[in-house]
Amino acid sequence: MSGSAPSAPSSSGPRFDQPLIEDESQPFWDGLVDGVLRIKHCASCGRHHFYPRPFCPHCWSDQVEWFEASGDATLYTYSTVYVNDLPPFGPQVPYVAAVVELAEGPRMMTRLVDCEPGDISIGMALRVRYEPLDDVLLKAVFAPA
Repeated sequence: MSGSAPSAPSSSGPRFDQPLIEDESQPFWDGLVDGVLRIKHCASCGRHHFYPRPFCPHCWSDQVEWFEASGDATLYTYSTVYVNDLPPFGPQVPYVAAVVELAEGPRMMTRLVDCEPGDISIGMALRVRYEPLDDVLLKAVFAPA
């Protein structure tokens, strides 16, 4: 297995928001840095999927390729997080953890930004944004469209 490992422990302890980047997911992370949300598309059945894997979870074909998603989504479900003692989340509370349904079909775990908890509603239109995860990586978050 190659790729980036989670950050080394700092003076405040390990970070629990760092992904393990493997060869299969590297194009996803590279895309975020380039301002592109990449998901997988199956050439056999025509469906999209996320998280990245070398086969289609719908038809089991290995004829999958990277696809540039539109970045449009709707809110499927969410939870406002008020307590999280794992680094680096503590100072970030409250925040909104969410599952969004991408316009292409797959669902994706993420965080909602730039909206007040009282303004959130299931089915609301969202658009992807990119925020720093560390000095190198970006993460995909979603904001009201």
